[in-house]
Amino acid sequence: MLADDDEGDRLIFKEAFSEIKIETIVLTVNNGVELMESLNVKGKSLPYLLFLDLNMIPKNGMECLKEIRSDDRLKDVFVAIYSTSNSEKDMDDAFNNGANIYITKPADFNILKQLLQKAVASALVYKGNKFDRSNFLLRI
Repeated sequence: MLADDDEGDRLIFKEAFSEIKIETIVLTVNNGVELMESLNVKGKSLPYLLFLDLNMIPKNGMECLKEIRSDDRLKDVFVAIYSTSNSEKDMDDAFNNGANIYITKPADFNILKQLLQKAVASALVYKGNKFDRSNFLLRI
């Protein structure tokens, strides 16, 4: 699942997933409010991997991350921050608030595909394991 308020980014994300060799269902929501509403639907299965943009309105990604990590039902969802920000402060805040990995949105479509494959592989390998700074920043 991707939460991103930029329609173009959502379309490119879905297109990239359609081109990589991973059988998956990609869902998108338009902002943090829609994300939290979707995650809180009783009986609905949770996403295996959540890509979360930081810069959304009216509820930003950091607010969503904190809410997810404070909810016993959601706290084990694997969260990949997926943002244009390469700010050390944003990375530190995301790490300290429980994000599993951090991806800076690439400008190159082929690099995006590689990053998405790597993110899925990381979720498979590290699901339930504690992340540290050495495996937090996902880069190609």
